[in-house]
Amino acid sequence: MKVLCYGDSNTYGFNPVSGLRYPKSIRWTGRLQQKLGGHYEVIEEGCNGRTTVFEDPFEPWKNGMSYLYACLNSHKPIDIVTLMLGSNDLKTVYHASAEEIARGAEELVCAMQSFMMEKQGFCPKIILMAPPVIGEDIERSPFGMSFDKSAVERSKNFGELYRKAAERQKCYFFNTADYIQSSKEDCLHLTPESHAVLADNLARYILAIE
Repeated sequence: MKVLCYGDSNTYGFNPVSGLRYPKSIRWTGRLQQKLGGHYEVIEEGCNGRTTVFEDPFEPWKNGMSYLYACLNSHKPIDIVTLMLGSNDLKTVYHASAEEIARGAEELVCAMQSFMMEKQGFCPKIILMAPPVIGEDIERSPFGMSFDKSAVERSKNFGELYRKAAERQKCYFFNTADYIQSSKEDCLHLTPESHAVLADNLARYILAIE
């Protein structure tokens, strides 16, 4: 059973203290592999700064839609896809509302559904994951130059907006904010404890839908 985890720096495993990458044993994707066991193969596809559909004017390769098709085609056949994107879309450079960001995530779900039906003959189970809420002190964090205070309030709407998007596209929904929160260190990335909690709860969710 192949599980593709498509996301940004919180799927990559960015360490908010050192700025480096957590080892696999700490990353939620690595822990998810341990929890699910040998019957599952968890594939990590996290990229720092990745958006849903918005193009960074300086690093256009971080657009989540641009890489999606190549990624899916490289790893097929795929049974499950977890999609957790949207935090980077909150950057001031994109001027995006929470509704527009959720729409971007929904576009990725639609693209996956049609592409995978064509390329592998069936659609994987897609779990649309609402990202954690941005920390209240984001403006004073090391990433404060990219986010303003409105990012916090916009991120609080992700849960409901992503849930509705999942309902429209008849895919699965998982709200990370029900279990974890962004670190105090940078108000954006996850602590080792949050990685563990996310892996534990997502593993239970995946086993329940199988």
